[in-house]
Amino acid sequence: MEICHRLTALPPAAFGRGSAVALGFFDGVHIGHRAVISAAVDCARAEGLEAAVFTFSLPAGHIMKGGRLITDGEKHRRIEELGADRFFEPPFEEFCDLSPEAFVGDVLRGMYNAKAVFCGDNFTFGKKAAGNVAALKALCAPLGIRVEVVPMALYKGETVSSTRIRAALAAGDIRAANAMLGRPYAIDFEVRHGKGLGHTLGMPTLNQVYPEGFAHPRYGVYVTRALVEGAWHPGATGFGERPTVNKTGEGATCETFLPGFSGQLYGERVTVEFLDYIAESRRFDSTDQLRDAVMGWARQAVAWFQKEAGTGEEHEQAR
Repeated sequence: MEICHRLTALPPAAFGRGSAVALGFFDGVHIGHRAVISAAVDCARAEGLEAAVFTFSLPAGHIMKGGRLITDGEKHRRIEELGADRFFEPPFEEFCDLSPEAFVGDVLRGMYNAKAVFCGDNFTFGKKAAGNVAALKALCAPLGIRVEVVPMALYKGETVSSTRIRAALAAGDIRAANAMLGRPYAIDFEVRHGKGLGHTLGMPTLNQVYPEGFAHPRYGVYVTRALVEGAWHPGATGFGERPTVNKTGEGATCETFLPGFSGQLYGERVTVEFLDYIAESRRFDSTDQLRDAVMGWARQAVAWFQKEAGTGEEHEQAR
C-alpha cells in the first residue's frame, strides 16, 4: 500500500484507471470503518479501479476526535490488510478550508478521478463540516461519481463508534471494546527503562508509556499477549499509577509481565493485545505481597489462554 502524507494527485497511470475511495477519519479502524473500506476495495477489484482510502492526520497530542485508539503505524497496517492500494493522509490543515464543492470537484474528481466513493451515513466534509451525505450525493452526481453509503455497524443493537469504544475501555469492558474493534485492542509503544523493580522481584516487565492524546483503558490488571520476535507470549499487564511503589505522583504506567520470557526489548516497539480484565488496581502493604499478586495474575492469564484456546474466540478475532 502506498502512503501519501500530502494532498497530492494520483500518478497519471493510476489517475487514468480511476479510483474507488473510502472516506472517513477511521480512528481505530473498527468494524464500521472496516465495512466502508472493504466496500471500496471490493468495488475497485470488480471494476479495475485503484482502491483508495482518504483520511487526514492531526498534530501529535490533538484530540479533536477524542483520545486516539491506535498509532499511525497500526492504522496503516490494519488498512493495508483490508486490501487498499493507496492511503491518503494529508494534514487536516491542508484541506480543512475547502468548501464541500471544492472538495468534491478539486480533490475527489480532480486529484483522484473517483468513480465511486464510500462512507458511513454520518459522514461530513468541507469547511466547518458543512457537507453531509445528502450534499455529497448532490455534488457527485453531475460528475458521474457514484456514492455508496455503508450501513452503520451495530453492537448489541446500538451503533458502533469510536466514542463507544473509548467508553468501553474506560469502563474496563475490554471484551466489548474488542468486539467493536473487530480485533483486540492493542498498543505498540516503545519499551522503556523503568525503575528495575520487576528485575529485583524476579519478574521483569515491559514498561510502555502512553503518549499524549491517546485514550486510556481503565486502571487495573488485564490478560494480554505480546508479540515478540514473531511469537505471541501470554502475559498480565498492569495499567495505572502503581500505588504500592509510586510515592511521587509519576502518573500512569503500563507494565506487562510475560512469565517465562527473559529477553532484552528496550527501545523496541512491542505490540501488546488486551484480552480481558482481571482486577482493579490496589495498594499492597509490601513488595512481597505485590510480587505474589503479580505471579497470581500471570497464572490467571495463562489459565485464561488455556480455556479460550478451546473456543478460539479471542485468537481467531486477533488475526
